[in-house]
Amino acid sequence: MIHLNNVSKRFRHPDGGWFDAVRATTLSIAAGEVFGLIGFSGAGKSTLLRLINLLERPDAGAVLVDGQDLTGLSARDLRRARQNIGMVFQQFNLLANRTVAENIAFPLEIAGWRRADIAVRVNECLEVVGLADRAEHYPAQLSGGQKQRVGIARALAPRPKVILADEPTSALDPKTTQSVLQCLADINARFGVTIVIVTHEMGVVRSICQRAALLEAGNIVEIMAIRDGELDAVSLAARDMLEAA
Repeated sequence: MIHLNNVSKRFRHPDGGWFDAVRATTLSIAAGEVFGLIGFSGAGKSTLLRLINLLERPDAGAVLVDGQDLTGLSARDLRRARQNIGMVFQQFNLLANRTVAENIAFPLEIAGWRRADIAVRVNECLEVVGLADRAEHYPAQLSGGQKQRVGIARALAPRPKVILADEPTSALDPKTTQSVLQCLADINARFGVTIVIVTHEMGVVRSICQRAALLEAGNIVEIMAIRDGELDAVSLAARDMLEAA
């Protein structure tokens, strides 16, 4: 579903120097997989995630999603391709002056859906995330976990093939974290959506991912398999890093 071919991204420091956020990286993620990106702060996790939907455009390399090279698309075609890629943000990014239902409807309005179809789809998504009774509430009236589930429903609304989640539980307490992760796991199981999740918490990776890439200084150090919540075939160096985290 996702293939990054030798992608890299660097940013200029205020002093004029350069910082290599992602160094020549190749990575493939299978359709229907829940894949984690884990590492310390500044390791390049979020930048790598944002390369997948070209919120950050790579300086080199190619990004293929569902067989389509996003880096070669026009601005119009890229907007259309992004309808297949939902995004869940760390700080929710909900529109404060819109109700829960209106927040979920927002990407469908942009995509030009008919009003009747939007209403049906919003109700479907509210049911999926367990917020049917909060449709007319505003974000200020919701808990952190509820806000994040609205964000998940909004990402799910256009029926994407991929959902990218950038630290979706870092602002939540442990109990709420588990409910949000269960929501994502249910969506993956029910709809077969490929999910890529950025986290600095090993517990998140163990809880939801089938595989995860450990990043350090813009490089993938190790790709780990997770079976029944346990790591498989992790190198000693990677294990030491994870235990330190």
